[in-house]
Amino acid sequence: MPDPSDLLILRREVMGLFEHIQKMRREIASIHRPGATNDRFSAMSDELDAIVESTETATNTIMEAAETLDMITSGLASTLADEEAARKLGQVPDLVGQIFEACSFQDITGQRITKVVNSLQFIESQVHKLITMWGPDQIAEENVDDAPAMPATAPTTKDDYDSFLHGPALNGQGATQAEIDAMLAGTPP
Repeated sequence: MPDPSDLLILRREVMGLFEHIQKMRREIASIHRPGATNDRFSAMSDELDAIVESTETATNTIMEAAETLDMITSGLASTLADEEAARKLGQVPDLVGQIFEACSFQDITGQRITKVVNSLQFIESQVHKLITMWGPDQIAEENVDDAPAMPATAPTTKDDYDSFLHGPALNGQGATQAEIDAMLAGTPP
């Protein structure tokens, strides 16, 4: 016959393990609820992709403008009789080169963000495996009420315009031009 103290220890350990598993299930449900429309992983990936796209667009604009300035100043330098002015314009190609070098941040930033996105996708696949293992219906039904509340995308306050103050929106999301016009005109949206 087993020792009662050993059974008590075993029972405590099993209950502790059970509570830990329940906590993990609640955490998984708070990260990604099966059937939820607001998948945090997708949202994070979309935001990071938007950062890469925005920095690439801005970098291309900067580089094109610098290249145009370089061509204009190169053309002007040969037409100037004033040697001092020609010498100053002769500095422009070096400065344009510095601009091009500084714009390399975009490529490095894009590579780093891609690494983060890949890590998020790996974590997402692992979470999906756990959801599949436990059963999406079981996680969704048992833990939705117990899971920590997901924060709203924008804080809610008495200010009618608060929804406009949560940072840049992804393409196709956010305030419409009509809503912005109404806000600037001082009328509620």
